[in-house]
Amino acid sequence: MNITKKICAVVVCVAMVVGVLLAQRYTSLDTEREEVFAHNDSLVIWYTDDALTDYLNAMAVEYHETYGARVIPKLQSGSEYVESVYKASVEKDGAPDLYIITNDSLEKAYLSGCAAVIADEKEDVSTSNFSQVAIDSVTYKNNKVAYPFFFETCALIYNKTYLQDYAYSKIEAEDKEAAEAAGETVSEESSSSSENKDSTEASTEASTEEASTEEEDLPLSEKLDAETFARVNDRVVELIPATFDDLLAFAEEYDAPADLESIFKWDVRDIFYNYYFVGNYADVGGSCGDNPDIISIYNINSVSAMQLYQNLNQFFSFEYANMTYQDVIQEFSEGKILYTTATTDIIATLNEKAESGDFAYEYGVAPIPDLNADKPSKNLSVTDCIVINGYSDKRDQAESFARFLTIAHAGELYEKTGKLAANINAQYENEDLNVFLDEYADSVPMPKMMATSNYWLKLETAFADVWGGAQVSPTLKNLSEEIKQQVSGILVEEEYIEEDKEEESIEYLDEEQLRQEALEEATEE
Repeated sequence: MNITKKICAVVVCVAMVVGVLLAQRYTSLDTEREEVFAHNDSLVIWYTDDALTDYLNAMAVEYHETYGARVIPKLQSGSEYVESVYKASVEKDGAPDLYIITNDSLEKAYLSGCAAVIADEKEDVSTSNFSQVAIDSVTYKNNKVAYPFFFETCALIYNKTYLQDYAYSKIEAEDKEAAEAAGETVSEESSSSSENKDSTEASTEASTEEASTEEEDLPLSEKLDAETFARVNDRVVELIPATFDDLLAFAEEYDAPADLESIFKWDVRDIFYNYYFVGNYADVGGSCGDNPDIISIYNINSVSAMQLYQNLNQFFSFEYANMTYQDVIQEFSEGKILYTTATTDIIATLNEKAESGDFAYEYGVAPIPDLNADKPSKNLSVTDCIVINGYSDKRDQAESFARFLTIAHAGELYEKTGKLAANINAQYENEDLNVFLDEYADSVPMPKMMATSNYWLKLETAFADVWGGAQVSPTLKNLSEEIKQQVSGILVEEEYIEEDKEEESIEYLDEEQLRQEALEEATEE
């Protein structure tokens, strides 16, 4: 065989190998498509939040292009949602194959047959993709009954501009003091150098003062050199409270600007922004929120934590009867509040306000402070998850689309919906969002038990009563007895816990007086 024939033979062999590989590839893809969608029928997904509409429609199109399977998203009313899924399923009248629901409704969904145990053959619902909190949120009686989708929790939001200004004033004072101390040392060694000032120095001083006046309205980032500005930001980090004790100590020494009305203000009427006070101490249902044998609301730690909460009303006194979360956010954006607690929506809200000129400050996000060095705080969280309808005959295909949303395309969720994905592998340009991710990973998922479904309303009432001055121990005792009776059906009498009087030693902070002093100082300047 000559060389030409040999080359031709090699070319033919290579072509055959490539052909086989391509055939295998397309056969594999076709097989996957067949497995994903064995029928010609469409998948139907239900959801209740209109903010998801554009995203789900886009994902449905992309899924169809990838797998040839049609997905139809349908917006539904949130009222009697599980009941609607059940009714449509048993009557075979447009029932969903999968649907989006919050994790606290999973027991109802599972017991009604509307939530199937997920196959999760690829073990996607594991710590490689989700925090343990996310996994616990979709776990019922040791079974994973949904895919974690996105979450909500809260964090500490602060006016970074105010803290930068305060940090700079402290640094200026410290530098001046250090310079004066150094000057005194020099004068002892050579007194003549400190006594002689020529006209050039005086002129330079006057020019500096004039330039300072012109730059007064500029942000610190433009007024200061890089090294000094870095020192300011380092000091800001030190000013962010790790505990509420730190926050109280800061409030006592803080020189409040004239526009500031409250050092710390939040929606005290909503349990979502209060729960972190007792989150580490009140346990309803255990880590997965599904164990009726674990009900611990009334204990020495929860009583102590609620006393600390009540004492904040003595320190940060403000009107709250008609106050809403939106009111708080509006006041924060107007520069009237230094610290507040907010949910993930605050990021988009403040960014939009900044673009429109309605927010003239910088903001920062930090973890919720611990109560004190001995009492860690712990947030509440709710996880929206994707449930596979147990009545659907396309559960494998439905699970494929659930993985498509929660695993393959989790990183696109926030940009298109403003909702933070439960998937830990999602990446965000705004680093402040990572604080919410960390808070979520250390949060308490909402319990799933139907017997405790009114717990949140009752706990919210208890918080309001305590904030208004009601005794902590009797309030929590009554709440605990009521919830335990609901769960067990047995009348319960808790042993009374005496309140710790030492927790009542917080000194009242007169914020009106602070504002008046700030106004007087501004007038004098």
